Amino acid sequence: MNPLPARRILSAALLITGLTLGAVAAAQTAAPTPVPATQAASTLRPALSGERRYLTIPDFGRVAYYADPRGQGRPLVLTSSVNAAASAYEMKPVWDAYVGTRPVYALEWPGFGSSDRPDVTYTKELMTAALNALIRELNTDVDVVGLSLGSEFAARAALLDPRVRSLALISPSGLGNPRGGTQEATADDGGQQLYDRLNTFGTPLYALIRTRLSIEYFLSRSFRGPVDAGLVDYSVETTRQPGAKYAPLYFISGRLFTPDAYADLYSRLSIPTLVLYDQDGFVSFDRLQDFTQKSGVQAVRIEGTDGLPHFEKLPEVKAALDAFWTARR
Repeated sequence: MNPLPARRILSAALLITGLTLGAVAAAQTAAPTPVPATQAASTLRPALSGERRYLTIPDFGRVAYYADPRGQGRPLVLTSSVNAAASAYEMKPVWDAYVGTRPVYALEWPGFGSSDRPDVTYTKELMTAALNALIRELNTDVDVVGLSLGSEFAARAALLDPRVRSLALISPSGLGNPRGGTQEATADDGGQQLYDRLNTFGTPLYALIRTRLSIEYFLSRSFRGPVDAGLVDYSVETTRQPGAKYAPLYFISGRLFTPDAYADLYSRLSIPTLVLYDQDGFVSFDRLQDFTQKSGVQAVRIEGTDGLPHFEKLPEVKAALDAFWTARR
């Protein structure tokens, strides 16, 4: 599930509301109460094979990541998108393709997956800090693969740590025009007013967004064919964890996006970068051609896909990734 402008999320939510009023009413009357961060995601099954480990981020809590250090070569760090039901499961096809052949690690963003989910302010800087903490923990050069909005955090992390030696960005946000759509928070205040409004009815809103019907609807816009059933199941499960509503409200309000990610992040990169893309109902690639004019930047179109090409055309995605990394060894 890729980034979606707040207005479109709310419009779709209102449409689904008409179909699911009974379910939402039940969810509202059984609204969960906040829980300590240490209890977050305590019952969530692993999203990936390998060992589930944790880092401690100051002033936040625990951030989870999956590790399988087997294999040879430069470690590969995978980062998912950010949305109402984000988790490392979004990177499962890439994980499965490389596990055992090279060291692979997959981060769970703060507030998502098996990471803590406290009621705190979630920012792009916090997300970036989590990725930089994982890179420091590994203490070696890495190749990073980012998905959708996660690509913005990956680019920001690369600008802060030279151990990021390359970036592969799958359907990245931030390559559209800097005004409107998903490339900008929805107001001059960075989305604060919208966040405040959303937060006043955050529990029933999130109860609606996390329904299976809603999750299947949004995921269907990222698949050309049938939606992956395992991804739907895990998305439903991760949204049922304590504290699951907090971070998504910051995403929905637009506060996790960089207003002009191309100018502030992508255009400043000096490391080899690959963009994998085709159609995407949630982001645009208006400035991709400008980006590919930079030295070391290339783009490969994975035709016949809609935002999650690694689920539908993994052989083509892996071939592009392998060629990219091999050419730069």
